[in-house]
Amino acid sequence: MYLSFFNLKEQPFNVTPDPKFLYFGESYQDALAYLIYGIRMRKGFVVLTGEIGIGKTTVINALLERLDDSHRIAHLVHSNMSLKDMLRFVFRDYGLEAAGKSKSELLLGLQDFLIRLDQKGGNAVMIIDEAQNLRSWQLEEIRLLSNIETAKRKLIQIILVGQPELLHLMNSTELRQFKQRVSLHFHLSAMTQDEVENYIEFRLKVAGYQGKRLFDDGAMNEIYKFSEGIPRLVNAICDRALIKACVSDQRKLDKKLLRKVL
Repeated sequence: MYLSFFNLKEQPFNVTPDPKFLYFGESYQDALAYLIYGIRMRKGFVVLTGEIGIGKTTVINALLERLDDSHRIAHLVHSNMSLKDMLRFVFRDYGLEAAGKSKSELLLGLQDFLIRLDQKGGNAVMIIDEAQNLRSWQLEEIRLLSNIETAKRKLIQIILVGQPELLHLMNSTELRQFKQRVSLHFHLSAMTQDEVENYIEFRLKVAGYQGKRLFDDGAMNEIYKFSEGIPRLVNAICDRALIKACVSDQRKLDKKLLRKVL
């Protein structure tokens, strides 16, 4: 609707994760570095937490782009399942046959695969999204997977990605052993005000905008105040603001316009 009005080639604030729109603030760069370090140094369990809409999926997508072919990836986006069902998804992603196998057969098959992969110089990674939805017994079963190791290193690197509720779960008494297995934990924080402004300008530029500054200082302040630096909210606010500006035939977005769409 507003693309031709602002001479844009595509929507700058689409919520779908497009790699070319990737903008990393300091916290995001640190999170990515932690994950890469945990995988390459074979730390076993690594935990990434953050609020809804903070950009955890963006970090994971960036991680996947940076891992070379020596890494075999299993990515589970539906976490609330039994270990047997979880293993079936893992087998699928690793290109293994799971049909008709019992839980113990799946575990033995996974162990055999991991040993052979390690002997070839490979490294297995399992990413579990929405991990805050896991139950205590599920985390305990996942912990058993970390027992697959040699005398020198872990054979599977497990990354748990979830909202802050995951930390409350991990701090429970029954998960003491599990928490001791977590080698690294990084909590993704929101963007600063300067990062929000840079984020907006960056996405506009990638989308093809070449005009004068579109959002003035007052507008930027309103966006940061309302979004609290959460990327998903920044995108939603900016998108609504551009629609409103187009309808109002206004080519400069100010504080007054932003307050109308918030």
